[in-house]
Amino acid sequence: MPHDSPEDHSPRRELQPSTRMTQVGRTSTRGYGFVNPAVVRGSTVLHPDLAHMRGVETARYEQAVVYGTHGTPTHFALEDAVAEIEGGTRCQVVSSGLAAVTTALLAFVKAGQHILVPDSVYGPTRRFCGGILAGFGVETTYYDPMISAAGLDELMRPTTRVVFTESPGSHTFEVQDVPALAEVAHRHGAKVLLDNTWGIHFFQPFTHGVDVSIQALTKYAGGHSDIILGAVTVATPEDWIRLRDAATSLGQYASPDDCWLALRGIRSLGVRLSRQMQSGLLVARWLEQRPEVLRILHPALPGSPGHEIWERDFSGAPSLFGLVLKPEYSLHAMHAMIDSLELFGIGASWGGFESLVLPTTETIRRSAGTGDFGGEIMRLHVGLEDPADLIADLERGFRQLREATMRG
Repeated sequence: MPHDSPEDHSPRRELQPSTRMTQVGRTSTRGYGFVNPAVVRGSTVLHPDLAHMRGVETARYEQAVVYGTHGTPTHFALEDAVAEIEGGTRCQVVSSGLAAVTTALLAFVKAGQHILVPDSVYGPTRRFCGGILAGFGVETTYYDPMISAAGLDELMRPTTRVVFTESPGSHTFEVQDVPALAEVAHRHGAKVLLDNTWGIHFFQPFTHGVDVSIQALTKYAGGHSDIILGAVTVATPEDWIRLRDAATSLGQYASPDDCWLALRGIRSLGVRLSRQMQSGLLVARWLEQRPEVLRILHPALPGSPGHEIWERDFSGAPSLFGLVLKPEYSLHAMHAMIDSLELFGIGASWGGFESLVLPTTETIRRSAGTGDFGGEIMRLHVGLEDPADLIADLERGFRQLREATMRG
């Protein structure tokens, strides 16, 4: 098919997400030059005169080269890419996923205020709320991640300024009714923050009432388990000013080399997510049938907490999920199973090309009474290996689980 002529102003078809991921963060796809933006490193920026220097410094909310910590063209390219994937307008890249959480919270709360956080939240987020924020005079209340809008309404205070959400929840994968919770939060004048790392590409936060979306780009965006990076995306100019001021004041900075690697990872994000979703569901459905398994905590499977909300709000699912063993299997037996696995590496994080397993029972910290799932829990991340090989590996693991149980 011939390309449109310059005089052809007919509307262009909206590009599909996988196509957009090959385009975002690139200055040109039709001009002369390299396919990928170059890595730009630097600290000091020189100016031709003082007038130019003063003019650039006033553009700190724009993509201006002011000083190295304010970003380089490499940072800006990644920020543009993430903002488009998330459906927002502006993005701030920071040093890690946890830094994305903490920078966002510090941008929107201050001493004497109150925040609401789901009981299923990522452990380091809970630690930050109970430590640094508490020391700054910010009070945190933990709520059931499956709370209704009416239930959340009862927890709101005049001082509540943030309703934090993480959907699905860390380790136990509860899908929250984000649109309903956002309506309550906004009615009370609070901002809605979402850790959307699991939902990258599959959940569009700003069409569901979110104000600030947080990503650990370490995970699926990087895709190769070799970078540490985070991002915070917003949709309104007012939220951008608060976020940008906080990030600059905190000295938040990301390595341009890591930004370049994340940009490269985004090019294959669509195909990796598609393959890993299919493989993850295949493995999860096989696990559902195992006599040793009590339940699978995978949002795309019926029976997982919030499955109906996932069906309504998500366009797909990545390959990270939980497995709950029947109560007759002890923690010791689960450890024996995990130690026997050969293709599932034992390690934190996820989103790379490799499969991972992690026992999560001992890491779950709950204060709102939402942590009992009936048995020992592990977390699985399904990578790009052949699912048949992964299933065979898990079969060996279940043999060790049963043998360890018989030995007592």
